[in-house]
Amino acid sequence: MQKIPWAAARKLWVGKENFLAAFAIGIAVIGLAVGGILFMQRGARVGLVGKILKVRTAPLDEKTSIVVLDFRFTNPSSYPFMVRTVTVLFDDKDGNTYDGSTVSEVDAKRLFENLPLLGPKFNDTLIMGDKIPSQTSQDRMVAAHFDCPESRLQGRKRFIIRIEEVDGQVTDLSET
Repeated sequence: MQKIPWAAARKLWVGKENFLAAFAIGIAVIGLAVGGILFMQRGARVGLVGKILKVRTAPLDEKTSIVVLDFRFTNPSSYPFMVRTVTVLFDDKDGNTYDGSTVSEVDAKRLFENLPLLGPKFNDTLIMGDKIPSQTSQDRMVAAHFDCPESRLQGRKRFIIRIEEVDGQVTDLSET
């Protein structure tokens, strides 16, 4: 094994120190750039977050039922959320999922007038075309008609409100 003179060994080590310092500075600059980009894009994701607050069911006859879901949601993005569709899904305890027929605002008002079992109407219905402003929270409701007896709705696993945005983003608010 050959011995390296002290001056040559020092030159080699100084070269490594310069490389390591430049490498660390480069990694820090890249990290800051990525962090800055992520920070600037924090409100760019369009979508809603929220939860179902209250579930009310009532029979219309022996084979059909109505469900009213009151829910609260927030639009955390920097852009408004334009509603394309609102759908109510019902998961039964066997794992099957059924779509409900969503009720319009006018029909929802009539339902509350003619079915006192539902109680008072607390919130406006979330309907197609509603514009939810950025960084706001709202309380809304949705009513849906199901072709099954009320007892089947009462024995459910959960209800899901599926809200689709005009650009295709889908948000599911699930009963817990």
